[in-house]
Parts: sequence; structure tokens; C-alpha cells
Amino acid sequence: MLVFTALIMGGGTVWMWTKSTSDWRAHGTEAYDAGVTLYYAMQNGTAPPEGIEFVRLPADDQIHATYGSFRQIADASPASRITIVPILPDVANQITGASVTMAILSPAITYGLADLPHRDGQTAAETMGAITRKMATLCNDPFIVARMGDADWIEVKGDAVWGCAAAPPDRRILAALLAVVATGVLMTVALNLPMSFLSFAGQLSNRRRVGGPTRYDPIGPQELQEIITAVNSYLEIEREQLAGRAAVLSGVSHDLGTPATRLRLRAALIQDPGLRSKFETDIDSMTGIIESVLTYTHVEMGAEEPRNLSLTSLLDAIVANYQDVGRPVTLRKAEDVIVQGGRSIFMSRQGYGVMSNDRDTVVYGRPVSLERAITNLVENALKYGRRATVSLEANAQSATIIIEDEGSESSAAEIEELLAPFQRGENTKTIDGHGLGLTIVATIAKLHGGRLKFEDSATGVTARLVIQRS
Repeated sequence: MLVFTALIMGGGTVWMWTKSTSDWRAHGTEAYDAGVTLYYAMQNGTAPPEGIEFVRLPADDQIHATYGSFRQIADASPASRITIVPILPDVANQITGASVTMAILSPAITYGLADLPHRDGQTAAETMGAITRKMATLCNDPFIVARMGDADWIEVKGDAVWGCAAAPPDRRILAALLAVVATGVLMTVALNLPMSFLSFAGQLSNRRRVGGPTRYDPIGPQELQEIITAVNSYLEIEREQLAGRAAVLSGVSHDLGTPATRLRLRAALIQDPGLRSKFETDIDSMTGIIESVLTYTHVEMGAEEPRNLSLTSLLDAIVANYQDVGRPVTLRKAEDVIVQGGRSIFMSRQGYGVMSNDRDTVVYGRPVSLERAITNLVENALKYGRRATVSLEANAQSATIIIEDEGSESSAAEIEELLAPFQRGENTKTIDGHGLGLTIVATIAKLHGGRLKFEDSATGVTARLVIQRS
């Protein structure tokens, strides 16, 4: 619709511009022809052309005109601007012909004569035509007096030829405005078309983040609407598949509970302690794997509703729970942030400010999922090291939860390889786990628009869980 409207406006612009140009060209031609006829009428004493009238000035005005006091003529304005136009006779009639003196009294402008057309052999009548065409081009309603040689001064009334009322309507300014509007409409459509696709691509890339939409409204051009409809259908199928997967895993976990209980009871009847311990370990491993997969599926579905929460309070509670049971987990106080100021014309050096980190860091997220992610990282630090130190860094865009272990023999590069599901390192064979802990943490980080990364430190490995604050 916008493109069709712009095309109509463009066609209207061309028509108005062409029509106005043609009308003004015809108006100038008519004024030129009238000027040529006017000259011959003054020279021969014949009737003036249609639309022009000769009125002889009274005796007093004759005297004023002869002495050049044109502003003192009765019908002239005292504030008029005067343009004196001398028209010499033709070269062939210079001996017998007489020159024409014309005084144009305009209320606002002085007519420039330098730009009038001039060529060799140009007749006086053609010069008169050029003058009347110029007066017709400039809407000003002038007061004109003229005389041929030493004849009496006459007032030349030709408003019907060169007056403002005789001028055709000039729609070229309106046409230019329409052209600007049409160009703006086309540019808007041209720019909005790729922006619609880029905007939807950005929304789609962040769809797994907290608070992301479950479906998208089909807006924009028809092609984009069809793409959005197809994406909505895919997302709906994906959610149904995840829900079905979670339902199956939940059913398997529930159904395995009864045989697992029976196995535990039967294992308790085994007389050999070593064999009984192996049976119980296998049963615990089996149920643990199922629970880990179920947890991972629930996290991937993002079933928990997000809300605003204090990340500072959450870390305090997690660390306090570990300390209550005697686990070596400590919370490091966040350091103050020094913000460098801008330069000022009143100071030769830059100032700075200090932002205290004692305040709560509020984020928009899923508290249970974040608690699970932080707990998994702390458990990994305790499994592979002697102790865990938790700290928090925050800025306006993101918050970073830092867990440092002490004494870990693994490197950051080795742990990065364990982010895939069911991947365990060579030095973890004697440590409990199923290879889904870091995978769950990385999934939770992506749901919160962040990432999980590891860095080597002087004491071991540092895990950095980055999440977006909004």
C-alpha cells in the first residue's frame, strides 16, 4: 500500500510539474506576443493588443513624467521602486524612428535588465516583448508609463496580461514537496524491509533468554509473516517434543522407583558386604543418572517462571548452607568499582568516582535454576579442589558469579571440553557424578543471556558464570 501510494504521488508530481511548466511557458509566450504588438501599437498609433489599455496622463502628470518625477504621478505609489527601460529604434529606422522610454514602478522589486535576451539584429518590438514577458514572470502588478519619442506620456494598463491575476497557478513547489514525501515513503519502505528481518533475527537469537516470547506476532511484509508462522509452528513442535521427553523421563524415573526399592531390599539380604555395597552403588548410580537427565530436560524447557531476585542474597544463602554443614566454602566481599570521569574545561586532569558494591545486585531470572547452577559449580570446585571461594562482580549490563577452587589438577582448557553432556575427565573416575553438571550450568547461563567460561588461576581453576541483568 505504501509503495502504491508513493507511485501515485510520484505520478502526480510529474504531472503537476509538467503542467505548471507548460502553463508558465505559454503565459510567457502570450506576454511576449502582447509586448511585440504593444510596441507596434505605440509606433503606429493603432489599438493596443487585447488585455492592454492606453490612458493619456493628465497635464500635471505629464510634467512630472517629463522631469523624471514618476513617484509624484497621481496613481503611482510614493514608495515604488523605479526601473527605467529605454528601447532604441531598429537599426534600419534609427534616422526616422523614435525610441521608447518606459518607466516601471513596482511596489517591491526593481527589474533587472542585464539578463534580458539580446542578439544581433534584435528588433525593438522583440525587446519590448522580452520586457513584458519578464513582467509576466514576476508577479508584482507594476504601474507603467511610457512614451514614443517626444509624444505624450501614457499609462499602460496590462494587468490582464502581466498582472498576478493573469498568472497560471504554480504547483511546482507542491510537486517538489510531494516528490520529497514520495521519496521518503519509498526510503522508509526500503529501510524497514531489511530492518524487519534483522529485528526478527535478533529476537529469534535471544528466544531462549529469560522472559523471551513463546511465539512471535506475524508482522512486516508477507514473506516475513510466512517465515514467522513457520518458526512459530517449529517452536510449538519443539516445546511439545521437550514436554513429551520430560513426561517420558518422569514416568521412567517414577516407574523405576519400585524396582529400585525392591533391588535395595534384596541387596540388603546379601550376606557378602562387598557384593552388597556394589549392588547398592549401581542402584544409586542408575537412579542418579535418571534424575540428572530429568533435571537437564526441565532446565532446557525453561519451565520455571522468571522474576526479580537479589543475587547477593542468593549467594549469601548458598554459602551459609555449606558453612552450616562444615564445608570449606567462603564468600569474598566484592571490591568497590572505580569509575573514571570525563575531562572538563575547568580541570586539567580527569576525575573519578567510587561505586560501592555493598548494595544488592538485582537480576531478572529463575531463582531455582540459578541456585542449581551455582551449587553445581561449588560442588565441582569442592570435588576437584580443597575449597571453594565465591564472589560477585556486577555492572549495568551483566552480573558475573565467580567460583575459585584451590588445588585442582585440571586446567581450564580441559574443563571446557567437559561442557558436552556425559563428558568426564580422566582424573574424575574416582569422583561421583554423571557428566551433566556443567552441561546444566551452561544451559542455565544461556537461558539468562550469558555464558559459562573457565580461567586458570594461581591456585587452580576459576569458573565465571555470566548472566544478563535484564
